[in-house]
Amino acid sequence: MNPAFSVQIATAAHIPYIPAILDAIYVASKVPGNSIVMRNPDYLALKMKEGKAVIALHGDEFAGFCYMEAWQNGEFIANSGLIVKPEFRKQGLAREIKRQLVEAGRKLFPGSTVFGITKSPAVVKINLSLGFHKVSYQELTTDPAFWKGCETCPYYQTLVENQGKDCLCQALILKL
Repeated sequence: MNPAFSVQIATAAHIPYIPAILDAIYVASKVPGNSIVMRNPDYLALKMKEGKAVIALHGDEFAGFCYMEAWQNGEFIANSGLIVKPEFRKQGLAREIKRQLVEAGRKLFPGSTVFGITKSPAVVKINLSLGFHKVSYQELTTDPAFWKGCETCPYYQTLVENQGKDCLCQALILKL
């Protein structure tokens, strides 16, 4: 990874970067084939305050971001919203963001199962390199609040048609 990047657990001090994070997520969500969903700025601020997010900076410029959320009393942790600005891609930044988020999850929720769902081949490759393995949707959280978060995804109707048992996204898990 390029040493010009600073990758760290996000804190309240990083809240001013939320508009740039949301802009990057919005742009990515409009690319055909992407499955990233929009989030509320207050929700991202909470993730930062709780130490449940990782941010990457290039100097003072936002470069990348990802956050986690616990489900079923911490039994499952979703890694969500992985985004790297296009000009900073293909430098190992996304992998480092995910690696640090997994380590943070290991400390906050020992013994849990980290999972992610994605349509991105790049994210699947990153997850596999970190020790994740592909699973069926039946091995993921059953918490309806998690699945409600998929409603802004362009493929949500596919999930509904399959009664929550399958979608176009790949499911991956990692035991901590």
